[in-house]
Amino acid sequence: MAEPPNWLNLDHVWLPYAQMADAPLPLPVVSAAGVRLKLADGRQLIDGISSWWTACHGYNHPHIVAAVQKQAAQLSHVMFAGLAHEPAYTLAARLAALLPGDLDHVFFSESGSVSVEIALKMALQFWRNRGETARRKVLAFRHGYHGDTFMAMAVTDPAVGMHDSFRGIVPPALLAELPTAAATGAALDELLEREAPQLAAVIVEPLVQGAGGLRMHDAATLARIRAACDRHHLLLIADEIMTGFGRSGTLFACEQAAVVPDIVCLSKALTAGTLPLAATVARRHVFAAFLGSEFGRALMHGPTFMANALACAAANASLDLFESEPRLAQVAAIAAQLARELEPCRALPGVVDVRVKGAVGVVELAGPAAGLRSAFVERGVWLRPFGNVVYVMPPFVVDATDLTALTTAICEVVADWSRHAAHEAHGREAHDVV
Repeated sequence: MAEPPNWLNLDHVWLPYAQMADAPLPLPVVSAAGVRLKLADGRQLIDGISSWWTACHGYNHPHIVAAVQKQAAQLSHVMFAGLAHEPAYTLAARLAALLPGDLDHVFFSESGSVSVEIALKMALQFWRNRGETARRKVLAFRHGYHGDTFMAMAVTDPAVGMHDSFRGIVPPALLAELPTAAATGAALDELLEREAPQLAAVIVEPLVQGAGGLRMHDAATLARIRAACDRHHLLLIADEIMTGFGRSGTLFACEQAAVVPDIVCLSKALTAGTLPLAATVARRHVFAAFLGSEFGRALMHGPTFMANALACAAANASLDLFESEPRLAQVAAIAAQLARELEPCRALPGVVDVRVKGAVGVVELAGPAAGLRSAFVERGVWLRPFGNVVYVMPPFVVDATDLTALTTAICEVVADWSRHAAHEAHGREAHDVV
């Protein structure tokens, strides 16, 4: 393997989700186009996870590049308090038109975690502004993951394992099982009946729970949650940071259940992975609770780079592509191919489940999967398993040949893992006999 470029060292950079005492050097990417990442040594990798689920149109799409370049020549950024620029106002109107129901009021920020923070602030202040100050809690679901900032951690299931260092510091969430059946639906109703006077909202990742293990549920489950919120007069927050913009098979996952959340969080693919941007979008009745003659009723939040003009230009260009190119048809084709080509993994010893939803394919293992990354790189693909899941979330523009390369790599690596796990299990059994 070639020597790393001279700029690549760990003298000053602190990497995410890494133990820096023994963290290996990351792979140096020098350019990207379509679904391929080019490394400094000339190798190319097919990107199977869209840079943490963002690059829905692939890399360097000429329409997005041109829009950002044009905007950069005019206005890169201006503060959003007291000043305005066209890309943000156009984007807000377009998002309101695309989202279901009366999700009409868009508050911009820079990251998904912050969009969740803002949604929680909206929900809590909504009730405070209405004089119901006892509503200070939010209900979340087991295996849910909503981000790494403090309130986002508070509504994330601590069992997902990335926030253990903050136990006892972050207020524990009120957690419930997803109501995937009549029994769990009844249990949720009982819990809400008991806790509703103290609850402001329920937060859910619709159809696919992301970093908590890529668990999937059906549209009926989401509809059950909406109905329970309505019965108990609670706000529903939909965290569509990962599922939004086509990943689940529809532009927004909530559409599949004909559900209109009271607040929705968007980020990741909002700019197609080009620049940081997030949006927290509220329905009219939520927005109305913040209106009045008292300044204290206003939402007191204002990120420095909110509604960045370059990011908004990228987001508008991305929405153009959803209108002009067949993205949802491509997602449907990806879903069918993933279901077909990942299915052989199901028969392998140690494979717990194989599941697909839209352009998300998952092979769940009985043991840790994180150590498999290098095996994928050796096969010319970029996949980053975590926990006990090997997953693929390719850009929507991936062609059938490149997608087969990704699924073939998964099947081969999982088969190797399965054989190794079976060999180790046999060795342990032999040792126990002796």
